Amino acid sequence: MEKVAVVGVGWYGFSPHVHDLSFREMMFEAASRAYYDAGGMDPRKDVDTFISCQEDFWEGISISDEFAPDPIGGAMRPTMTVAGDGLQGVAHGVMQITSGLADVVVVESHAKPSDIITFSDVVKLSEDPIYVRSAKVPNIHFVAALDATKFLSRGKATRADLAEVVSKNKSAGLSSSKAPYAARIDKDYVLSQDYVLTPFTRLDIAQPVDAAIVVVLASETVARRFSDTPIWIHGIGFATDSSNLELATLGEARYMRLAAERAYLMAGVESPLKFRGIFVDDRYSHKELEHLEALGITDVVEKLREGYFHPGSYLPVNPKGGLLAKGYPLEASGLSLLLDAVEYMREGEESAIVGSWRGFFTFTGSVAVMSR
Repeated sequence: MEKVAVVGVGWYGFSPHVHDLSFREMMFEAASRAYYDAGGMDPRKDVDTFISCQEDFWEGISISDEFAPDPIGGAMRPTMTVAGDGLQGVAHGVMQITSGLADVVVVESHAKPSDIITFSDVVKLSEDPIYVRSAKVPNIHFVAALDATKFLSRGKATRADLAEVVSKNKSAGLSSSKAPYAARIDKDYVLSQDYVLTPFTRLDIAQPVDAAIVVVLASETVARRFSDTPIWIHGIGFATDSSNLELATLGEARYMRLAAERAYLMAGVESPLKFRGIFVDDRYSHKELEHLEALGITDVVEKLREGYFHPGSYLPVNPKGGLLAKGYPLEASGLSLLLDAVEYMREGEESAIVGSWRGFFTFTGSVAVMSR
């Protein structure tokens, strides 16, 4: 099968409110930057297929994928939509290339939560209508709080460890140009904040952010036509756990473990500790630790306390700040982490693992194994 490379990336936004552009204009700006990054690629001539990751409920428009082709140069061209996280869209792009269907695939995802007046109501529509929605719990983060409580009840991590994750990631975000929620704070400051929902303070929860991201994938045959330093995707996988809370495994990320097993098998990975960076969904502070465990990292809490996961250390985790520093751009969150990994490897690091999560209540995770 053809190897697959990332040969171009582009983004626009990463602001709590992009007030001067529509989501379609944000897509265009991100696509323009991605094609420039891919050596001045012409999407009308060089791209075989286009993939857009979006969800009608977030857009507030029925059949919103009809708005996808024009802003990214895909009008009257093969375009498909993935109603899921952006890293799932990358998986579809990898399949199109490895199957021989295409040589160049563009993957796009975007978010404009600042336009959503009824954000909590949209989230509630994703809840199980019998077991969860009928409870009419007013705080949309309550299942995440249950998940965190179950994770902490295992006795390995404490509330102070979650605060350390917040401090680490928000501080790391100061090195990024796309982290509006970055701040130099210590864990004592986090612990001093009032709870919004036990065990979370407002700092433990990533905030929504407006952003558009475009990634250009290419087969090994043509990759160096567009980039002298392609970033290779050696393995990718995704999996979905049950959305029924009676069947889902709260306190652990089974969806991420299953996705990682598939990605590692495809890439021939024996140990994630051999990689030089991990970019994993930290939408809630405990999720970083939960997802690291699912990726196969042992003694996660001990490593956090010893500084293993801090920037410049043995195994940096979210050295660009993660979603706690950047905010989470809904379906584009996976591409946001992939974007960080690409930038990180272009700066000189050799390899990275990306692990994304679509969020409650889909329990879907995706993992990509990459190297420079």
